[in-house]
Amino acid sequence: MRLGPRLADIADAEPLAAPAPSLLGSRAIGRMLAAFTYRDFRVQWFGACTSSIGTWMQMSAQQWLVGSLTDFSALYLGLDAFLQQLPIILFSLIGGVFADRYDRRRTLIASQYVQMSTSAALALLMYLQAVEIWHILALSFITGCAQSFGGPAYQALIPTLVDKRDLPNAVALNSIQFNVARLLGPLMFGGVVAIFIHYGYDEPQAMNLCFLLNALSFVVVINTLMMLRVKHIPSGAGKSVRDELKSGLSYVKHHDNLGALIVLAAATTFLGFAVMNFLPIFAKQIFGEGAATFSFLVASSAAGAIVGALIVAWLGKFRHMGVTALLVQAVYGVLIIGFAASRSLTVSYALLFLTGVAQMIVFSTITSIVQLIAPDSMRGRVMSIYMLFFRGGMPIGSLVSGWAATFVGTPQVIGLNGGLLVLVAGYFLLVKSHGVREA
Repeated sequence: MRLGPRLADIADAEPLAAPAPSLLGSRAIGRMLAAFTYRDFRVQWFGACTSSIGTWMQMSAQQWLVGSLTDFSALYLGLDAFLQQLPIILFSLIGGVFADRYDRRRTLIASQYVQMSTSAALALLMYLQAVEIWHILALSFITGCAQSFGGPAYQALIPTLVDKRDLPNAVALNSIQFNVARLLGPLMFGGVVAIFIHYGYDEPQAMNLCFLLNALSFVVVINTLMMLRVKHIPSGAGKSVRDELKSGLSYVKHHDNLGALIVLAAATTFLGFAVMNFLPIFAKQIFGEGAATFSFLVASSAAGAIVGALIVAWLGKFRHMGVTALLVQAVYGVLIIGFAASRSLTVSYALLFLTGVAQMIVFSTITSIVQLIAPDSMRGRVMSIYMLFFRGGMPIGSLVSGWAATFVGTPQVIGLNGGLLVLVAGYFLLVKSHGVREA
């Protein structure tokens, strides 16, 4: 009895055919776009992307407007970023409780209406030629208040749109829409300015159109939110807001790896995001260029971030996510140092592109780990605490960096931030007790 094939039979047999390249490509694309198989996620994604494009167009126009009104003061640019993010520090924990107690979709819709109103108000002030720096700062604060409630609701809504196995992919694809907007929004701002100047109009008129278009973009996202079929079952019936807030803080406190991940995220945004807020200064004072160059600098970083998010989307949930995030963060810091030292516009574009890749891999990976750990009944509160530190690091870092730049110069401060990012990554890589490395 022959239990297996003879050696000769094996030698004569035709080799197994390798999978066709087209099949492998289809599987890779399917893996990369897994979350798009969910109807509600698709609807939410396209609505959010449309609105985000308008938001980034306004952010670019607003940064340039603040620079124009203040002789490109690093302090005022940092202050504007600080005031928009300050409400995240003040109110996002309460926003997290709202995300768990009330319908997340309705909370998001209310947030969008407020943001639409602030954009329309700025467009009206520009039209009347009455805008002053304090108007911009006040409207930035109001916008931040809306985001402090909308942000936790949005973060808590994403996991309810897909199965848990596809959650890292959904987080990465959500990062892609954000960065597609970060790429297209600034380019649209630069294009609008170029077209207006070509036809004899001035920059303020171009910026006014950007503010108006952003206000209109909120109509799209409000409509898509109304189309979602997801149902929210509130938690904490009978409990006070204070009790729910305390339970959320206690949950994070007793999960050491959550606390360490949140601290890591805060350090990364505190040190890493200032470079984005000060790009108008690099465009105007370092390279001697105008709004078009500024928009291309922002778009270079955004293009890299899209590539980084695609990488994370393709990886999905993988082993050693914590170590990967820390190693890439060290590279992120080195790239920021290189950008701060560069005096070549071409080299700076390339460095910002690579910075965007590294930044998005770090942020998407850390956010995915936190989302995977948090239970749905407490996700709003956990994500609000995460956002408090993650987004809170941005304005504080921008304000501190802006203040320091008035003494030693913007490139020097940005380079120092990059060096500190490397040190933070090194600490978390070497110390075992926090649990990030093992995530």
